[in-house]
Amino acid sequence: MFRFKLVSLSGVQFDDEAYEVLLPTLEGEIGVLQDHMPLVSVAKTGVIMVRRNPKDSDANREFFATNGGVIEVVDGELHVLVDEADHADDINEAEAQAAYDRAQQMKAEAGDEVSLEHAQQLVDRHAVRLQVSSLKRHRQNRN
Repeated sequence: MFRFKLVSLSGVQFDDEAYEVLLPTLEGEIGVLQDHMPLVSVAKTGVIMVRRNPKDSDANREFFATNGGVIEVVDGELHVLVDEADHADDINEAEAQAAYDRAQQMKAEAGDEVSLEHAQQLVDRHAVRLQVSSLKRHRQNRN
């Protein structure tokens, strides 16, 4: 077990012991377990999965939709600082779908590179929120 702390611009989203954490990085997904070597990396928009106990079933894992940031493993602790982090239980799937659809429309109507890049960031963000919402739905169906 090791300490995992997830902090977003709106505050601490997770601060507890974890057995395993999977994180999205620019180089691909990485897994952090106890005694992980020291590390500093860039987090990309994606899903963070937390397993608190080695015996946890898939239904007991926690998921966060995150939007960019920094990952640090030092002295047996994992710190992740992100712009945004939404716990699966806090995501309304219908609202996330509507936001994704609006972002897709913005992307289709973008008239310049800056608008296109902004719209693509929104598309990516809301796609991850939908992914996490789907993981939550599957988790609930297993219970």
